[in-house]
Amino acid sequence: MSEIDPTDHALATIASILEHPEPALVVRETEIVRETEYVVVGEQPAGEEHAEEHPAVEDHPVVDEQPLVPEHTDSDGYSKVGPGPMVAIRLKWTVHRGDDGQYYVHETIGEQSAPVVSGPMTSEAAVRFVDMHEEEANKRFELLRSEIAGRSSLADYERKGEA
Repeated sequence: MSEIDPTDHALATIASILEHPEPALVVRETEIVRETEYVVVGEQPAGEEHAEEHPAVEDHPVVDEQPLVPEHTDSDGYSKVGPGPMVAIRLKWTVHRGDDGQYYVHETIGEQSAPVVSGPMTSEAAVRFVDMHEEEANKRFELLRSEIAGRSSLADYERKGEA
């Protein structure tokens, strides 16, 4: 009997997490009052019983259109969060203005980690830095996800004795 590779166990665990991701949190701002509404995708907001008339709405939630890069007069506080199945390992990039008037990007992993600071840079460069790193993290995550899915399906294929 062959020895089982511990990497297969880790990949199977990650694949099972990806198969049952956390509910996505969608933030919408109304333009009249500028109040923020939090909606968990897949759950019906309170007071909206008419969703049963349109079952497709539950399958494919509609999110208000937002610009790809929010318009900021000041980049201080501009932030993006990377992909991932767990908050504890999710990357976050936030732009902060230093006392010298320059901008710095704080990169953290999870909620309690010490930030890795990049800078000084201009406001526009800091926003580009955040956008570029978030896009790169999304690409890497999708590549890992597809690799895990491929290994998972191959492992299922081998377990069934079809190999």
